[in-house]
Amino acid sequence: MPNVKNQETVKSLTEKFKTMRGLILTEYRGLTVEEISDLRSKLRSFDSEYTVVKNTLSEIAFKEIGIEISENFSGPTALVIESGDIISPAKVVMEFAKAHTKLKVKAGFLEGKFVSAATIEQLSVLPSKEVLIAKMLGGMKATVTGFVNVLSANIRGLVTVLDAAAKKQAA
Repeated sequence: MPNVKNQETVKSLTEKFKTMRGLILTEYRGLTVEEISDLRSKLRSFDSEYTVVKNTLSEIAFKEIGIEISENFSGPTALVIESGDIISPAKVVMEFAKAHTKLKVKAGFLEGKFVSAATIEQLSVLPSKEVLIAKMLGGMKATVTGFVNVLSANIRGLVTVLDAAAKKQAA
C-alpha cells in the first residue's frame, strides 16, 4: 500500500504533466543546495519549476496521462517543468550547466515525445519569443516603410515636374 505522501506527489505531478508545455530531465548529482536554489530562482521567473522527484513516482504520473517514459529516468533525476515559454528555461538550464559542470541535461519532453539532450541544446540557442516577435514586427515595418517610400516617390516626381512646369511658365 503506497503511502499518502507518495500518492499526493503523484497526483501533483500528474496535474503538472497535463498542463506543462515542456520538460527537461537533468542529473543533479554533486550540486550543492545553494546551487540548486539558484537554478530554481532563475527558472521561477520563466514560470518553470525545478523539482527532484523519485523516478518511480514520475513514471506512475506519466502512465496516468498515457505516456510511456524513456530510459532517461535512471539515476538521480530532477525535472524542469515548463509551463510558459519553453526556450527561455532551456537557455537558463544550458547556461547553468556550462557554469556548473555537475549538472547534466539527460533529455527533454516536447510536443508529446521525448527528445535528446542535443535537441534541448539546439532550443537553447534560439532567440526568445520576444526577440522573434520583435524581428517579425521589424520586418513588417520595413515592408510598410518601403511601400510608403515607393508611393511617395511617384508623388515627389509629380510635384517636381509640376514645379518645373510652373517655373517655366513664370519665366
